[in-house]
Amino acid sequence: MKNIIQDLKSKDHKRYLGGLDIFRYIGPGLLVTVGFIDPGNWASNFAAGSDFGYSLLWIVTLSTIMLIILQHNVAHLGIVTGLCLSEAATKYTPKWVSRPILGTAILASISTSLAEILGGAIALEMLLNIPIIWGSLLTTAFVIIMLFTNSYKKIERSIIAFVSVIGLSFIYELFLVDIDWPAAMKGWTTPSFPSGSMLIIMSVLGAVVMPHNLFLHSEVIQSHEYNKKDDSSIKRVLKYELFDTLFSMIIGWAINSAMILLAAATFFQNQIQVDELQQAKSLLEPLLGNNAAIVFALALLMAGISSTITSGMAAGSIFAGIFGESYHIKDSHSQAGVLLSLGIALLMIFFINDPFKGLIISQMILSIQLPFTVFLQVSLTSSHKVMGKYANSRWSSFILYTIAFIVSILNIMLLFS
Repeated sequence: MKNIIQDLKSKDHKRYLGGLDIFRYIGPGLLVTVGFIDPGNWASNFAAGSDFGYSLLWIVTLSTIMLIILQHNVAHLGIVTGLCLSEAATKYTPKWVSRPILGTAILASISTSLAEILGGAIALEMLLNIPIIWGSLLTTAFVIIMLFTNSYKKIERSIIAFVSVIGLSFIYELFLVDIDWPAAMKGWTTPSFPSGSMLIIMSVLGAVVMPHNLFLHSEVIQSHEYNKKDDSSIKRVLKYELFDTLFSMIIGWAINSAMILLAAATFFQNQIQVDELQQAKSLLEPLLGNNAAIVFALALLMAGISSTITSGMAAGSIFAGIFGESYHIKDSHSQAGVLLSLGIALLMIFFINDPFKGLIISQMILSIQLPFTVFLQVSLTSSHKVMGKYANSRWSSFILYTIAFIVSILNIMLLFS
């Protein structure tokens, strides 16, 4: 009888642990989420809310839906093949196809790094009155030290903490300001293109669906050890990855929406145009009063540092993948990719006269590169040669290619506008 009871307890314990298994797989999605809660994204959201009120909330909704589908799809590539998007492109596509696309992806990563470093520098200027150039140097140096000394797990935990601080600050304040919720609901669900809004629309899109995050997610999903040759193991990870992606991206949608809502209620209603990120500290004044500037600057600094880490990792993954290697900070190609992205971005900051406009344009550049990465990704995940029985169904491929065409059409609209 004693043995039977112990056996039952053991089974209950295993069942309980099985229920908690899902938490072992949360992390890669949140690491990607911080990539689109970055200073460039802050600038795009504040500009959208202050210039156009609630009318551009729909692009956050559309972008997040796109993001969930794309990130889930690219995570499948990493889980099934054991390759990141860059490695798979190098292995399965001709060089005349893969090299130009991966080259533009590195340029997109540089554009991302520029926004992240610049955001950290603006925060240091607000906190300690450090000039933008010196703040950029300090931010870059700190991120390089973190990347060259920390493991995935340590970075993941730090970034999750950063996202929590930023998100709670903005979401909680929605209950303290006067939001026009009927207008917000209409903005979330009804696409509109107000005069002069295309640059901001594309900036928000590029700030949410970031090309480098597609490369990063396919890489970091492999940081969780599992047997890639075991079919049941692959299916289990695929199931838990979907929860991780949905959970993480919905958090990102909520935070980005909160920024636009607060900007619309605070700036648009009072006809105040935001032309520098420092102005946005007033969004936190109803919650924090005189301490708003300090808390805002700290949150911005956290966002800048954490998202610079992710952009550096993505660049390392892309560059190493060109040589058929996975990302590892001890590897020379990964190191070269990190330093290339952060170094060129830092150099470009020396020539930027208007930091806020620089942030907006950097995010627009991401949306221009995005269709190339998406078409590459979908062609790989739809291939039975690459994915075997886990290749996209016809319906999945149709949805993914539709997303690529939508982004392409929006880019064309931006060009003509």
